[in-house]
Amino acid sequence: MKNVIGLNSEKSEQLARGFHWNITGEKFFELHLLFEELYNDALVKVDEIAERIRTLDQTPLHSFNAYLKQTTIKEATGITDGKEAMKKAVSGFQVLLEKERELLKLAEDAGDEGTVALMSDYIRQQEKKIWMYSAYLQ
Repeated sequence: MKNVIGLNSEKSEQLARGFHWNITGEKFFELHLLFEELYNDALVKVDEIAERIRTLDQTPLHSFNAYLKQTTIKEATGITDGKEAMKKAVSGFQVLLEKERELLKLAEDAGDEGTVALMSDYIRQQEKKIWMYSAYLQ
């Protein structure tokens, strides 16, 4: 099935940055920019993690289907309300923070300073985001 501009609807859907593009309301401009920053930051982190995994002589997951099988963060679709999107973002960061702390412990136990440093940086960043986004929700 094709969409209004002649592209396959299913494939086009996979390109969407839901929170970034679908937010509406009075906070549209600030949230649009914030969610764009989040998506761009996630792209950088995915690359850094994949490169770290390769550095450890392993093969990172590299398909969306594989990611979906491993994730514990539930997909959020059809959200246009800024506060609801922010709640989902906070919830996702809380899950990531828990996973990052688990990985930090494993890396410490293995003497893997490179992964320890990476996770320490990510943990500090996630904690700050959770604090700031939670303040937004009050």
